[in-house]
Amino acid sequence: MTAREISELLGGELVGDGDVAVTRLRSILSAGKGDVTFLARATYAARARASQASVILVGRDWKEPLKQTLIRVDNPSAAFQRLTEATAPPPVKFAPGIHPTAVIAPDAKLGNDVSVQPYAVIEPGAVIGDGTVVGAYVYVGHEVKIGSQCLFYPHVVIRDRCLVGDRVVLHSGVVIGADGFGYDSGPQGHKKIPQLGIVELEDDVEIGANSTVDRARFDRTIIGQGTKIDNLVQIGHNCVVGRHCIICSQVGISGSCVIGNGVILAGQVGLADHLNIGDGAIALAKSGLHQDVPPKGKVFGAVARPAGEEMKIEACKVRLPELFTRVKQIEKRLDESGEEKKD
Repeated sequence: MTAREISELLGGELVGDGDVAVTRLRSILSAGKGDVTFLARATYAARARASQASVILVGRDWKEPLKQTLIRVDNPSAAFQRLTEATAPPPVKFAPGIHPTAVIAPDAKLGNDVSVQPYAVIEPGAVIGDGTVVGAYVYVGHEVKIGSQCLFYPHVVIRDRCLVGDRVVLHSGVVIGADGFGYDSGPQGHKKIPQLGIVELEDDVEIGANSTVDRARFDRTIIGQGTKIDNLVQIGHNCVVGRHCIICSQVGISGSCVIGNGVILAGQVGLADHLNIGDGAIALAKSGLHQDVPPKGKVFGAVARPAGEEMKIEACKVRLPELFTRVKQIEKRLDESGEEKKD
């Protein structure tokens, strides 16, 4: 495509040579001649100046002239995504029907246009809604209820009696409804506490590869509507996660935590059990939460504190060698009574 064609597609403002042609979409760090890229933030301006791309999408407020052809748009990241969708190969589609190697219980109920791929297993009492795709080697347990237009990639496991809403996406290796981690410990060892509850995934939930959501000890573990969960996340039994949360990779949530709506848990955040995290709260990467977080609270640190306080502490740590040297010098100038020594 030419820069002019891209600009017309995106409703952008063309700055420079509209006839320059591009053949690939690349990140601003890897783009070269013949590529189109985007500048996500003005703070990355140095990357734009150094880029070898032929065309760069920038914000409407970008004024600096560059050697590349520029296309000013309202949101460069969103515009680049639109361009990607317009030029990418069509997504893989799964035709409705049941593969002959799939094993489906006689009393399982499948809606219209369901696609069941090779070697999937659907146990007795399961119900699957219209248009859902059950990928290869997926296991759907006894009496599981699944809504419409869901997509389960290969090797997903949904254990018995769990509930899945509409338009839920589960990536490969997801396990829904494994036993919660509960034991009564004593001198004779650890006696397992039966995990008799279920997991409920509400509408429009998406869960990344190799993540797990444990069934409740009783009642249910709930993942709220529209919540998005990254790869390699562990959610313990009896947790309640609110609507439209973002939970990033390697987060671990202990049992019986209650997480409000719109919460963001960044990578490698860990939660102790029975915590309450308020609506709109944010835990920055690698934070360890041992106490409740209020609504819209922002915490950071291995022992999580208010983010501003923890950042000040981290800044002071950098100066510790200098401060230590100064303290030793002051000590040398003081006698035991605390008075300054006389030369």
